[in-house]
Amino acid sequence: MATDTAIEAPSAAEQPTVVQPAVKAPDAKADKKGKKGKDEKQGKGKAAVADADGPSVAAHPRAARAVARAKSWGGLAGFVLAGYMSLPTNTVADAMLRALIAGIACYVAVWAAAVFLWRRLVMLELKGREQQLMEAMKPAARRELPAPSGPERGAPRSA
Repeated sequence: MATDTAIEAPSAAEQPTVVQPAVKAPDAKADKKGKKGKDEKQGKGKAAVADADGPSVAAHPRAARAVARAKSWGGLAGFVLAGYMSLPTNTVADAMLRALIAGIACYVAVWAAAVFLWRRLVMLELKGREQQLMEAMKPAARRELPAPSGPERGAPRSA
């Protein structure tokens, strides 16, 4: 006794928005000549990064902006703090050099911390969205099937 069950797909409003990284179109001149493009010669490039499977912090709009903002504030804070702390050295050149080095170090440290944090946040966001979609699919799967049109199993047959 085979019954078909239809599971409705979520509406367009419920479907998640997937951000695809921009991929550069292949150069027509390079294809005609049979030569490799710049990215293929180097072995690394945006095309190699775009083909990677899974979510990306750079492709997530909020994450990319937050990481950029954190880097800028981290570098600026490191520069200003180190410059202020180096003023008692009585040489402006030494203070500026120390401030510049500290700004670069803080920029890199804050960038690494922001990417670390946003990787986890993006994964949590994806898992939460997946759970929402699974919950949306459960009521469709629980719907009662229509009653069979043939005789029921327990009913006696009439000849």
